[in-house]
Amino acid sequence: MTSPAAPARHVPEAVHRRRWAILGVLMLSLLIVVLDNSILNVAIKTISTPAPTGLGATQSELEWAINAYTLVFAGLLFTAGLLGDRLGRKKMLIGGLAVFGIGSALAAFSSSPAELVGFRAVMGLGAAFVMPATLAVLMNVFERDEQPKAIGVWAGGVGLAIAIGPITGGLLLDHFWWGSVFLVNVPIVVLAVALMLWLVPDSRDPRPGRIDPVGVVLSVTGLVLLVYGIIKGGQLADFTDGTVLTTIGAGLAVLTAFVVFEKRSDHPSVDITYFRNKVFSAAIVAIALVFFALLGVTFFAVFYTQSVRGYSPLETGLLMLPLAAAQMFFAPRARLLVDRFGNKVTTTGGLLLLAATLAAFLILDGDTPIWILEVIFLLMGAGMAHVMTPVSVVIMQALPREKAGSASALSNTFRQVGGALGVAVLGSVLSTAYRTDIEDKLVLLPPGARHAAGESIEATLAVADRLGPRGETLAAAADDAFLHAMHVTALWGAGVAVLGAVVVAVFFPGRMPAPEQDDQEPDLVTTAD
Repeated sequence: MTSPAAPARHVPEAVHRRRWAILGVLMLSLLIVVLDNSILNVAIKTISTPAPTGLGATQSELEWAINAYTLVFAGLLFTAGLLGDRLGRKKMLIGGLAVFGIGSALAAFSSSPAELVGFRAVMGLGAAFVMPATLAVLMNVFERDEQPKAIGVWAGGVGLAIAIGPITGGLLLDHFWWGSVFLVNVPIVVLAVALMLWLVPDSRDPRPGRIDPVGVVLSVTGLVLLVYGIIKGGQLADFTDGTVLTTIGAGLAVLTAFVVFEKRSDHPSVDITYFRNKVFSAAIVAIALVFFALLGVTFFAVFYTQSVRGYSPLETGLLMLPLAAAQMFFAPRARLLVDRFGNKVTTTGGLLLLAATLAAFLILDGDTPIWILEVIFLLMGAGMAHVMTPVSVVIMQALPREKAGSASALSNTFRQVGGALGVAVLGSVLSTAYRTDIEDKLVLLPPGARHAAGESIEATLAVADRLGPRGETLAAAADDAFLHAMHVTALWGAGVAVLGAVVVAVFFPGRMPAPEQDDQEPDLVTTAD
């Protein structure tokens, strides 16, 4: 009796032998891209403090410091993926890391919030070329049967970065100035580039697509207008303001034009036909909604731990450790649940758990035992892990191997757009609810100072501090107003996660069919020298 033929292999033997070492280098590249945002989350309170400690950034400026990075990142991911497919993913990785390192060094020495926003955009430009290339290279150094396991490890690397970021940021802020949280990226970039030159093979699509400059301009313009309008509405606590409505409307109109243009283009940045696959579309929506909820909640959680509870940046980093540890532990193991129960049950369950943990923020008060927050973070990380891994596998295996760059770019674009909108929308909900609650406590202040003091809890506490003993009542009112705003914002986040669960429950299959062996023409892969 003849044994069945071994499945055809598409990865060169020299590359196959060092595939796990290559994955380690890719995860180091991924680490700094994710690490940067998780470090910044701990530093936002320090940056909002007046000089010389920080930059005196307002809440809307902090939102822009986060979103300048994510919007440039999201807007250029498609083009970055196509350039990697055309010119070589290794070249894009190295070039992207170099730009990211330069942007980090410049951001570290920013002298104003506006400069910080600008240099964060430069960092986003570099990151746009790093993130899609890591997954694209992964898909080309692992055979199809090992890809789910490798993607699980890759997703666990995101958890590792989330864990290291806040703790590293806290240690740096305890001993150095706020700019050190950006400067720390530079030596990591140097190490990653050196290892990449040594280990990582280059690969490209033998039939790459053409670059779509009109699509890039339309997508970036539309996203910036939309997010600017949302943040401005939160800053004014008035979404009926003419400027806010006009900007949001213009953003939606430009994004609509982007979709129409892409449908008619013979070389689109985004192939709209991908979205005819309901499973693929549901996976993309799920990943966007997860990051919408998560980044929006992380934004206010830092102010809760530092401004209301009085923990230091380092202590805040340690408090967020369960969130990251759970992702690290469960992300590589989520495929085991998928194998047993299928994608629909696993992903829906993860989203519902995420929604429950967001709703649990309602029980947090000014003197709630801190271990309750730790349990919430632990369960939140577990829920995210059981969404990210199965959804990433669905997205990456929905397209042929040679389109790995496009699939990765699409996944990461919606992740970043979801995160940017989460910070903008939930940050605006937080700002609006806070201002509405604190306004009547600021009536004795001059009109100009009253508006500035009502924008965030940090601004109010700064005014209360200048008032001396008379400011104690105002500080207590600020804590109460923030807790109310946090509860409202957490409910919004929970609602978004429930919406994601409904989408997945309706459109995901119970079990994904066993993947057929790749028989497409493999990418051109050249081994590293």
